[in-house]
Amino acid sequence: MADVKYTESEIRSLDWKEHIRLRPGMYIGKLGDGASQDDGIYILIKEIIDNSMDEYFMGHGKVLDIDVSEKQVTIRDYGRGIPLGKVVECVSRINTGGKYDSKAFKKSVGLNGVGTKAVNALSQNFEVTSYRDGKEKYARFERGELLEESRQRKTKEPNGTLIHFTPDEEIFKKFVFREDYLESQFWNYAYLNAGFKIKFNGKVLVSKDGLKDLLAKKTQSEDLRYPIIHLRGDDIEVALTHGTQYSEQYYSFVNGQYTTQGGNHLNAFREAVVKVFREYFNKNYDARDVRTALIGAISLRVEDPIFESQTKTKLGSTHMGPDEETIRTFVQNFLKKELDNYLHRNPEIAQEIQKRISQSERERKEIAGIKKLANQRAKKANVHNKKLRDCRVHLSDKRGDEERKLATTLFITEGDSASGSITKARDVQTQAVFSLRGKPLNCYGLSKKVVYQNEELNLLQHALNIEDSIDDLRFNRVVIATDADIDGMHIRLLLLTFFLQFFPDLVRRGHLHILETPLFRVRDKKHTYYCYSEREKQEATEKLRGKAEITRFKGLGEISPNEFKDFIDEDIRLEPVVLHEDTKIEDILSYYMGKNTMARQEFIIGNLRIELDEVEEEAELSPS
Repeated sequence: MADVKYTESEIRSLDWKEHIRLRPGMYIGKLGDGASQDDGIYILIKEIIDNSMDEYFMGHGKVLDIDVSEKQVTIRDYGRGIPLGKVVECVSRINTGGKYDSKAFKKSVGLNGVGTKAVNALSQNFEVTSYRDGKEKYARFERGELLEESRQRKTKEPNGTLIHFTPDEEIFKKFVFREDYLESQFWNYAYLNAGFKIKFNGKVLVSKDGLKDLLAKKTQSEDLRYPIIHLRGDDIEVALTHGTQYSEQYYSFVNGQYTTQGGNHLNAFREAVVKVFREYFNKNYDARDVRTALIGAISLRVEDPIFESQTKTKLGSTHMGPDEETIRTFVQNFLKKELDNYLHRNPEIAQEIQKRISQSERERKEIAGIKKLANQRAKKANVHNKKLRDCRVHLSDKRGDEERKLATTLFITEGDSASGSITKARDVQTQAVFSLRGKPLNCYGLSKKVVYQNEELNLLQHALNIEDSIDDLRFNRVVIATDADIDGMHIRLLLLTFFLQFFPDLVRRGHLHILETPLFRVRDKKHTYYCYSEREKQEATEKLRGKAEITRFKGLGEISPNEFKDFIDEDIRLEPVVLHEDTKIEDILSYYMGKNTMARQEFIIGNLRIELDEVEEEAELSPS
């Protein structure tokens, strides 16, 4: 080993912005290009809005204006405004803010004085203006460096804070904000603060009944067994119902923060619901039967909350406050009183709940034997060596690897040649490959026992580690990688059916993606272009003045590993599978997978002429 010097000259002290820019994952999670809902560019917006929401919770400002283009963000709140003498410090000095005084922000979400500074440091342009008591102050930064600062001056603007920023493309490569992701994020703020109005890109988002509205919106495309139960108390609000799906589905919040990974409050909620139902029906139901198809939401207000990361996606606090009862006891006591009272007042709903639990019990017992045999077969198949080529991140349980685990990807491929190319080209640290053998089973209309009866689907379920809960998912991104031909499209559709039928939460949470690979390679002796469409091929051909070799990739196996590496590295093109809130899974599966449906026939006939017209247009553009 080479002799590495370790002297005073090797010791470095980074200033605040250098540290954030060097280790952005510590502050905003994974970077990403905006294709996933948990990409860092959305965390930047959340950090600014959290401050505005804390102002509202303290009784200041009932409206929030948000404008987002593909690259730029403008947020204007109507709170008290940053104290004018501290505007620069509050957006550029770590551990500076008003939230250390619990009297001012007793149950705030942003406690560490880091969020806005991280946005500043990670933006190529950041501007802040504070309006306070007839005066204003403005400051402008570039990548955290102060470029301009105004004096305090008179203004007629109402109190509040205006922030405008553009994320730094040196850090967020080729990013684009997705408006549907943002709107979903902003609706959560509206649901958690009934009566609060958010104006977003010309739309007005406002909720009257809080979490009841949230569940109504999230489940409007689903069949519910009974009306949504909505309960409110001091520092707590819950809503719950049962659907017809197989999985549990939860939305949990702390101090207005969407805790996508749950935490102690969600664990207490899940446990308390089981306990109340057991006691009310006087039967020791299996917890799995009670929670199957349960759809719930919980919002809690906690003093000085402790989160397990700066992005605040999981609550680690055990108590409601420094001198208060545990979160577990608080949630259980609330539901024991309020949910039990509700069931006694609404016996017809209680009866529907009992029917749903009994149905789950029968189904679980029906597949118990099949499941045991399937698990034995999965062990014999040795999934981790034969079907799954795992990544090295999963071989380490070190806490320092959490950031890398967020970058893990599983490619689902078909055929030896395709899986071989991806396996040789992948990053073995974070990318894994699962190889299908032929076309998977069409799951439409089948019960979940088919997952255990079909070896291929059972092995895929085990590779993903989603047998018991989607929370145990081993890969942050699940990518369907199939050929761009008729057979490849069919396999893609069959896999989408599998996930939507049995594991819809994997789709809802933004984990499922489609890999985009080039259709053509256009090159001459000096230049090579990979093209993803006919139009891109045409543009590349024109750049090479029509003198080019054009290769049409018919399958993934035709792309060499050296070339494939360029398509699955940091420039990977992924199309997220987005399940919109008004999409009914049963309708969409019936449309695509039902037998000869009229709607599908009409769509094909109506669009056939359009497709032919486009082909003729491309032919006219072609120089040949």
